[in-house]
Amino acid sequence: MDPEASRTARESLDLAFGMSNILETGLDRHTLSVLIALCDLGLNPEALAAVVKELQKEPSSSSGATPSVT
Repeated sequence: MDPEASRTARESLDLAFGMSNILETGLDRHTLSVLIALCDLGLNPEALAAVVKELQKEPSSSSGATPSVT
């Protein structure tokens, strides 16, 4: 990736992360980046949102393995 494209991608992620924080989604920067990449690959954003909501509702397991969406 050329430096200009890299800078643009980083700025776009920063903007999306800022909006995510304003909306109090609970998504960290890495998770948001993965979700954006999945949308770029053609996955349905509404389906991804439904999955994220469902994972956020799941109680924490006793093994400490929790989804990385909070």
